[in-house]
Amino acid sequence: MRLQNKVAVVTGAAQGNGHAIALAYAREGARVVIADIQLFKAEETVGEILAAGGRAIAVAVDVSRRDQVEQMVVRTLDEYGQIDVLVNNAGIADAHRFLEYPEEAWDRIINVNLKSVFLCGQAAARHMTEHGGSIINIASLSAERGFPRLAGYGPSKAAVKQLTKVMAIDLGRYKIRVNCIGPGNMITEMTEAFRASATINEQFLQRTPLGRWGEPEELTGAAIFLASEESSFITGTTVWVDGGYLCW
Repeated sequence: MRLQNKVAVVTGAAQGNGHAIALAYAREGARVVIADIQLFKAEETVGEILAAGGRAIAVAVDVSRRDQVEQMVVRTLDEYGQIDVLVNNAGIADAHRFLEYPEEAWDRIINVNLKSVFLCGQAAARHMTEHGGSIINIASLSAERGFPRLAGYGPSKAAVKQLTKVMAIDLGRYKIRVNCIGPGNMITEMTEAFRASATINEQFLQRTPLGRWGEPEELTGAAIFLASEESSFITGTTVWVDGGYLCW
């Protein structure tokens, strides 16, 4: 087990990519904190882990609020006494044409997708300074490519990618590694509307060399690798799990 004796906090772990990563971490021996604003779904994920013989707790948290993030860290330390891995996975999207894009939607996306990485990263890193650790931020193809109607989502993910580099530079002295995973077009609740559109679906498939959408479970190899000692000399980089989409 590559994550034996490690404690991992995964935000947005009640569903989608975060859910898959949390289950994979538990299978690799980690004690996992399922941090999500949807407590009921988070508890369901905990139930899956416990049923499989793993260890996990659920914590309700709005990752855009410092007070709740700090409470999440306190709850983790009270339960497990340490934090070794943080996965900043929580994210939302809202699609509008640029001229009609609501300021409220912009603010909410920036807060959840970007500010949360700063808040959670800072809070967790303060408890990693003595023993090191791994922080993994989740980006998106939108960090590299422009997509219509995503004026909030794209910039938020591009900023996450850049913040990863800054965090890696500042935290390296504490043996804290900070990396990014860039998922391609994955089959999650967030992408359901895109997959339902025949036109968009065909465009994505034509541009993806592997010719299909990815499964959340296909992110877990990179997530385990970056959380483990196997990646001990890797920091400040982005690992793309995109079926080759960015080859074009």
